[in-house]
Amino acid sequence: MPNVTASYVINVWLGSTNLTPLLGAFLSDSYIGRYWTISLGCTASFIGMGLLSLTAIFPQFRPPPCNVNAGTPCRLATGAQNALLYSSFTVMAIGAGGIRPCSVAFGADQFDYTSEKGKRSIQSFFNWYYFSFTIAMMVALTIIVYIQDDVSWSWGLCIPTSLMFLSVTSFLLGAKLYIRVRPEGSSLTSFLQVLVGAVRKRHLVLPSQTSDYYDPPQIGVLKSSMALTDQFMFLNKASIKIPQDFKEDGSVAFPWRLCSLQQVEELKSVIRLAPIWSTTISTFVCLAQLNTFPVLQAELMDRHVGKHFQIPAGSFGFFSMVALTLFLPIYDRFIVPFSRRMTKDGKGITLLQRMGIGMALTVISMAFAATAERKRRNLAVSHGFMDTPRDGITMSALWLVPQFSVAGVAEGFSAIGQIEFLYSQFPENMRSIAGALFFLSMALGNYLSSFIVSIVHNTTGGPGHHNWLAQNLNMAKLDNFYWLIAGYGTLNLVYFVIIARWYRYKATVNDHTAKTSITGQDKQISPSP
Repeated sequence: MPNVTASYVINVWLGSTNLTPLLGAFLSDSYIGRYWTISLGCTASFIGMGLLSLTAIFPQFRPPPCNVNAGTPCRLATGAQNALLYSSFTVMAIGAGGIRPCSVAFGADQFDYTSEKGKRSIQSFFNWYYFSFTIAMMVALTIIVYIQDDVSWSWGLCIPTSLMFLSVTSFLLGAKLYIRVRPEGSSLTSFLQVLVGAVRKRHLVLPSQTSDYYDPPQIGVLKSSMALTDQFMFLNKASIKIPQDFKEDGSVAFPWRLCSLQQVEELKSVIRLAPIWSTTISTFVCLAQLNTFPVLQAELMDRHVGKHFQIPAGSFGFFSMVALTLFLPIYDRFIVPFSRRMTKDGKGITLLQRMGIGMALTVISMAFAATAERKRRNLAVSHGFMDTPRDGITMSALWLVPQFSVAGVAEGFSAIGQIEFLYSQFPENMRSIAGALFFLSMALGNYLSSFIVSIVHNTTGGPGHHNWLAQNLNMAKLDNFYWLIAGYGTLNLVYFVIIARWYRYKATVNDHTAKTSITGQDKQISPSP
């Protein structure tokens, strides 16, 4: 397969694995539940990896080897061979759609979030989940890649497939031990009912007592009643009780006219989340830069550590993972307990504060990247390497380590904080969708990064000077590009702080003593972020 075609296929597949979780999350929350979604996703992933392994095990499932220098031309894959390859990618994308949005939410469902101990256990769970995820990525990028390159592609694909089989088997064997949250139908229908009900009752005056609202008891494994808030009060009209809304037996006669307070507050929580979620995209825009241009920079620098070892140019991302894995245990065991002792309410760093710190660190990472690149370029120019981009300079590539290390810590703050924030603030019957939104923000961050690169590449060049992202980095101004991304991150951080001060954390009636006065109740559920 030509390099361009291969790159296109991989990019399409990577994009699909970040988009299919939206469909998997919808099916999970609305119809089949997280357990069965994960089970089907794991099975699909195993089948997809098995199909991909076949292309490495059996010669007839791939084109014959070629060597242009030896006179052996390269043959393209046949239609059947491509069909097998594309089928494996498609099935794995479907599997990702089932696993990615539900695995974190399903794990957190096993804790009793109504108790103080359970809440703290959930916080540790998110940290250690991401820790294990990062360790798995490090193993895949080192040991598995080594086996594929230096031992055999057959073994390099069969080992992950075998591990996936063990994963599926162990998950299914524990079926009777899990807490399963029952799906309750489409939340989209519920949201539309609230909007229609509020419009139909727009002429009514909002009552001053909560008893005038329709607020039946909640039924479900983990379902708890959400407290009434003073934001988006117009939507409250959908739950105002009038005699015409009920049948003789007391049941609701028109679900598209009368909705429960729970339905109203669930819609409010999603509306409040939208601006916060939109700010998380910038984090992945900054992190995306570390996977592209630093590789080209490293190729032009001295990558030797000692006399006999040279760090591969594409392996500097490993420093980001190391920083993340070292940071998470320190954060969970030291920073969190210390912050709880230092705060009056004993809650420590809030989720929004954690996300904000992560965003600030991504800006600092970009500033480090710009500083290192300016030093590298100035040194190259001073040595007369302006027109010889492949000539190395004596500047150590370890100058790139700070930006990767800070980015790893930033991910520990921002990404994990985002996962926990979405899980805790989304309605309980939409927590799989919350997980899918994390991967959607990651996908949008990569797409937006590509868009920014394209705009900069096409607009910064001109007569007599090269554009910021010229092929010859010694003639480019990559440091300006990094400062541009840092500036974008700074503006996004300011916007985030403004939105975060407006945001109100989700509260349930169990979190405080309910009062009949709406104003009095809202005062108790309006903490600062």
